[in-house]
Amino acid sequence: QVQLVESGGGLVQAGGSLRLACAASGRTFNMYFMAWFRQAPGKEREFVAGMWWTGSNIHIADSVEGRFTISGDSAKNAVYLQMNSLKPEDTAVYYCAANRRGGSDYEGYDYWGQGTQVTVSS
Repeated sequence: QVQLVESGGGLVQAGGSLRLACAASGRTFNMYFMAWFRQAPGKEREFVAGMWWTGSNIHIADSVEGRFTISGDSAKNAVYLQMNSLKPEDTAVYYCAANRRGGSDYEGYDYWGQGTQVTVSS
């Protein structure tokens, strides 16, 4: 099993930045594809960014490309989502997720964190 805990969410003004962290634990978490999803009220959960724990095959959603980056720190067992130039449209609950095969469909993920709220004010 893999346990995931997100942190770093909060309230930020448009144009500002936040860095979300996902702390992972479990027997074989380093074998998983790690991804960030977000879900705004009334909308489907959408893929934001993902990468294998090794750092390969990094994928960034078109909606955030150029503003968000994903990275990992193996020493801290953590995956990060750096969010710059935030827009009100980025307001959502952000979730860390993991599976063993990658993909951008939330239904394909086995493990999820509890989510962290990101609110961007104008």
